[in-house]
Amino acid sequence: MSELEELITEWLPLPDVAERLDVSIKKVHSLIDEGAVIAVRIGDRNIRSVPAAFIVEDQILDSLKGTIAVLGDSGFSDEAILRWLFTADESLPGRPIDALREGRKTEIRRRAQALAW
Repeated sequence: MSELEELITEWLPLPDVAERLDVSIKKVHSLIDEGAVIAVRIGDRNIRSVPAAFIVEDQILDSLKGTIAVLGDSGFSDEAILRWLFTADESLPGRPIDALREGRKTEIRRRAQALAW
């Protein structure tokens, strides 16, 4: 099991993401290409998957795309972005992904921007 799989316990293969969002698999690929979500290869079968926490009420978490962009612009790889989002931070407290899901976008983006300095 990879470090990401230990850190992020619930994943959705791309066809499951399409089903949850009620869109085509082509649209899921577009969301990945646009940076709205991150997909990585996980598991024994090396299947491209998305963290389940990225989906809220059958939609992509609305604050996710901008946060991914800020971290990516700071030089973070997709794997590093996932690690940052899903690693607990005592000063929050909790994980940045949970704070985003709670609507605390401004605080998380400010922290993400500070990583660039």
